[in-house]
Amino acid sequence: METLFGKTLQELVVIVKEAGLPSFTSKQIADWLYKHHISEIDEMTNISKKGRDYLKSKFVIGLANPVNVQASIDGTKKYLFKSGDHRFIEAAYIPDDDRATLCVSSQVGCKMGCLFCMTGKQGFQGQLTVNEILNQIRSLPEFHQLTNVVYMGMGEPFDNLESVLKSTEILSSDWGYGWSPKRITVSTIGIIPAMREFLNKSSCHLAVSMHSPFEDERRKLMPIENVYHISDVLSLLKEYDWTGQRRVSFEYILFKGVNDTPKHINELARILNGFKCRVNLIRFHSIPNSPLEPSDEETIQFFKTRLNSKGVLTTIRASRGQDIYAACGLLSTKELVKRQEED
Repeated sequence: METLFGKTLQELVVIVKEAGLPSFTSKQIADWLYKHHISEIDEMTNISKKGRDYLKSKFVIGLANPVNVQASIDGTKKYLFKSGDHRFIEAAYIPDDDRATLCVSSQVGCKMGCLFCMTGKQGFQGQLTVNEILNQIRSLPEFHQLTNVVYMGMGEPFDNLESVLKSTEILSSDWGYGWSPKRITVSTIGIIPAMREFLNKSSCHLAVSMHSPFEDERRKLMPIENVYHISDVLSLLKEYDWTGQRRVSFEYILFKGVNDTPKHINELARILNGFKCRVNLIRFHSIPNSPLEPSDEETIQFFKTRLNSKGVLTTIRASRGQDIYAACGLLSTKELVKRQEED
């Protein structure tokens, strides 16, 4: 049966009209789903029994608890959710002082094939529905502690743009969860048409995976460079106003001897000169059968200091959950292999 959880208000209006229910019922259903956090249709007590019976004949709420969790000594937790038969996705809960961030997945596997990504080694297995994206948030035991959500888990969010946009609409609309868009960040490797649509339709923050300012080098790390050049990504971003509340950041994983040299610092400073943005430096979590190695701590600190001195706001993302398959995709890959072996 179809799931109700994950429907936008516009979609609920259509359902209510088809059911012959009063038009205001769509808002009532949205309230039950996203404000009262129900798990059964019969809990919608201000909707007529006839209306509830109609909904039950065609829909379920559609919430599903995680099937596994691994907890780190630093408080980070990686939750494993099932998506169909023998398919799994991950969501990482990251508490940090007065913040609690959830990193959610948007696809099962990924088709982008980035050299440093474990999820890409799974290959692409399917798109997540709006229900499956939001279920990672709603079915989290720490749901009520969340302050931020980042779409930086498994998959490329802009390769599943429709579901991602609907999920952020539900999170940020008054009829939904009512979150400020400032609490939501969506990442991309730089799919330009989808990026433009996202920037025109959403007020959420954007994070762009760069990892090298040189196109030839970036192409070896990220095949998407063959289609959408980082220079064209930057040209698009500079068409928009970033002086308000919406923020753009560039994610930059440091690889030893690959993209961590002074020439990379100088080129980053050149291409980002005068552009209001942030660079997030990320320590590489090694993955099996990868030729890439993490940069040492001294190099990472030097990279940060020099970029800041050149006027590029630069931070280092804290490494979390290193004792629980920290690299995205490792936990789900392990579970996938395990289930296949059991069969």
